[in-house]
Amino acid sequence: MGSRVARAARWRRTRHGLLARLILDTTVLVDAERDGLAMLDELIDDEDDVAIAAISVAELTVGVDLADGKRRDRRKAFVAVVIDTVSIEAYDLHVARAHGALLAHSRRSGRPRGAHDLIIAATARARNREVVSADVAGFAELPEVAVRERGDSASGTEESGH
Repeated sequence: MGSRVARAARWRRTRHGLLARLILDTTVLVDAERDGLAMLDELIDDEDDVAIAAISVAELTVGVDLADGKRRDRRKAFVAVVIDTVSIEAYDLHVARAHGALLAHSRRSGRPRGAHDLIIAATARARNREVVSADVAGFAELPEVAVRERGDSASGTEESGH
């Protein structure tokens, strides 16, 4: 994962134009830790700019802290690689404003959302990134949040809320 994600995390221009700006949902990272890093090849092109939201670090850390023995050591090593090789988007004023707008939308629509999913979505919205998730339903119909389901190609993306 180290070299693959490090290459993907760099800014580049592709021969087809602008690179894809992706933010990986924690579900994708959990799947990669469990199923092997090769599954990331389905999701990430060498030219893509890949990041995670800071809240994903907390979610991954919980997984490490709750694991035992060798599993804990493997998870800890995996999380260290992710943190060292992928850009981490902070929760700042821009993300907080996007978060507030998405919270209001969720309440108006009567459709509850996971607290961490909304933070990831707000981070994506504020940073003009597309969420890559194994749980697209958690991000569906959120305004100005583009989402790509794990396994979808770049042409299979859809923007929620439009």
